[in-house]
Amino acid sequence: MSADQCWLVLHLEAPLLAFGGVAIDQIGIIRDFPAASMLTGLLANALGWWRTEWQAHQALEDRLVFAAQRDRENPTGILTDMQNARLEKTDRGWTTYGMPEGRAGASYIPPHRRQRDYHADACVTVVLRLDPAADSPDLDAIAAALDRPARPLFIGRKPCLPSCPLSVGSVHAPSAYEALGSIPAIDKPLHPLRALWPQTEGPTEGRQVHRIVALPDLRNWKTGLHGGTRLVVEGTVEAEGVPA
Repeated sequence: MSADQCWLVLHLEAPLLAFGGVAIDQIGIIRDFPAASMLTGLLANALGWWRTEWQAHQALEDRLVFAAQRDRENPTGILTDMQNARLEKTDRGWTTYGMPEGRAGASYIPPHRRQRDYHADACVTVVLRLDPAADSPDLDAIAAALDRPARPLFIGRKPCLPSCPLSVGSVHAPSAYEALGSIPAIDKPLHPLRALWPQTEGPTEGRQVHRIVALPDLRNWKTGLHGGTRLVVEGTVEAEGVPA
């Protein structure tokens, strides 16, 4: 990759963050980095799309190219929330689109129990571009939607409300890895930052590479189910201002 490309920079910071993994039961696991499906949903929510617009969601996910770095780790580790609720047939819940959401089924006789993990007081930087870049929506439309979202935004789960604006500008770089490296480090860490990038968007060997994995973070937006894997590199990035 030779020519520089434009990357939108997102700053994901909140008292609680939830980068969900593949869930198979009532336990809501999290990963250290946002999933392609989560970022697609976040951007679509900012644009005001409805979940029924699955073609638009799928096209956006298919165009998404991104990398992420952990600017600040969890000072207190993972926070686990044990949720117990008895839901009656007439109960309603809050939604991001301004209309209460109800239930169509019967009441749960026993309490509804589930476990949800969160990153507490963490901070993650994401660089992203869209391929092809000229299709709609483009990066300018995405940035404008994040500045003035159609609905309230959350980072992974509804309790995870951002503590600062999500879109913080753009950078030009030939790859996602180099885009991350061009961003000044937050909180002036004294070591390289943990990061994740697509296999084709940065180094695949060397001291900064820890492993290459097939990450199951894609969604089939028509069915609402797991939609496949992509090859990513887990390693470190020497962000601007961080000693090598």
